[in-house]
Amino acid sequence: MMLSGFFRLGVWQNFFRAWRSGYSGNLEGEGFTLGGVYVIGAGRQGILLEHREKEFGDKVSLPSVLEAAEKIKPQAS
Repeated sequence: MMLSGFFRLGVWQNFFRAWRSGYSGNLEGEGFTLGGVYVIGAGRQGILLEHREKEFGDKVSLPSVLEAAEKIKPQAS
């Protein structure tokens, strides 16, 4: 995203949402790397959930992570 990420309205909305909720991180680090969350099942189940940040502060839905985690089946020995 580089510099263009700072001009997106969603980025600023996410920043103020985090600030109002008391986020007090140090804001050090790369700063330009977007993250993601994957839930991967055992064996051949593959990827059960994939969430990639589209802009800074884009959060994954916790209920969707829990739902995907519940779908993981134990791998037969």
